[in-house]
Amino acid sequence: MTKLSVNINKIATLRNSRGGNNPNLVEVALDCERFGAQGITIHPRPDERHIRYRDVYALKAAITTEFNIEGNCQEQSFVDLVLNNQPEQVTLVPDALNQITSNHGWDTIANQQYLRDVIAQFKEAGIRVSIFVDPDPKMVEAAATTGTDRIELYTEAYAHRFNQDKEKAIAPYIEAAKVAQACGLGLNAGHDLDLNNLKHFTIHIPNLLEVSIGHALICDALYYGLEHTIKLYLRQIEDAVLERDFL
Repeated sequence: MTKLSVNINKIATLRNSRGGNNPNLVEVALDCERFGAQGITIHPRPDERHIRYRDVYALKAAITTEFNIEGNCQEQSFVDLVLNNQPEQVTLVPDALNQITSNHGWDTIANQQYLRDVIAQFKEAGIRVSIFVDPDPKMVEAAATTGTDRIELYTEAYAHRFNQDKEKAIAPYIEAAKVAQACGLGLNAGHDLDLNNLKHFTIHIPNLLEVSIGHALICDALYYGLEHTIKLYLRQIEDAVLERDFL
């Protein structure tokens, strides 16, 4: 079964907009777990505009499902933060400083040696590593030689094209997933997946271990409530798995 990891960055953004601790980030994370999420994802950035570094320590002490910390490993403060908190998974994202949101995967060819070195640090500490990659077979193949355990396919292009032609939208991701499987890489996915496009993606991507969803899920929660929204996303995954079994 593909796992759902809920990204709670937007909860931190709301909290920070007024100061104080409302909504309480840790309580929301615990609620997400209680409502069925199999993981919690955060993406701290150096300016702490949403997740603050002290949040990471509080979350690590509280949550019991998989803890996934995303971020730019080119920032030493991020590397230290991950090593100090020992999450189950770290996802390495090539963000630029002050970037609004992630918008591309690693060039795993040009950054091969750098990725090998930083991945080795995390793996030596017993942390599973995933790296953010575009659905390009060459980048997936090169990712496999960095020592990473998994890749996370960047799905913004799929989401953007889904309503125009969902089969063309999914095609490069199917190819990339097959290459990942052949290379022995675990497979995650994330960015702009939502209730409209998640099922189709999950049906057609082989060996999809985890999806990380934040912005769309939190937006949906404004209308449906957090518990019902998480259950809706889980239902999309469950229905996809059942349908895939009959294909």
